[in-house]
Amino acid sequence: MLKGIPKILSPELLKVLCEMGHSDRIVIADGNFPVETVGRHAIVIRCDGHGVPELLQAILQLFPLDTYVEHPVSLMEVMPDDPVETPIWDTYKQIISEADARGAAAVGTIERFRFYEEARSAYAIVATGESALYANIMLQKGVVTD
Repeated sequence: MLKGIPKILSPELLKVLCEMGHSDRIVIADGNFPVETVGRHAIVIRCDGHGVPELLQAILQLFPLDTYVEHPVSLMEVMPDDPVETPIWDTYKQIISEADARGAAAVGTIERFRFYEEARSAYAIVATGESALYANIMLQKGVVTD
């Protein structure tokens, strides 16, 4: 065991976060995301018993967001005419505001199918049990300066 490490972060996930370099991306996927298909060439980490917000909060305690891009955090856009509400995005923005001075300004959206394409080049994809729709989030790693 280690001190100061959120218990939700498994040794496998900690290793991946450490291995990632500047501009590498990680997807924290909801329960409907095709993790194994999209992540065929990525490291897939199973965290099925957890939701995205709790993992996001834990990861951002250790993971700097990229300061060289406008939106180091990307959300999957809701499809036009899809009546889905996304209150979980407000939760994400609050968590991000606690970890990054840009707050909600660090967050952008990507059209659904483009999100899948971007995710195919992610370093890792974390599969969660999140039941909220359009709850997928992609983080781009920044430089550790401490």
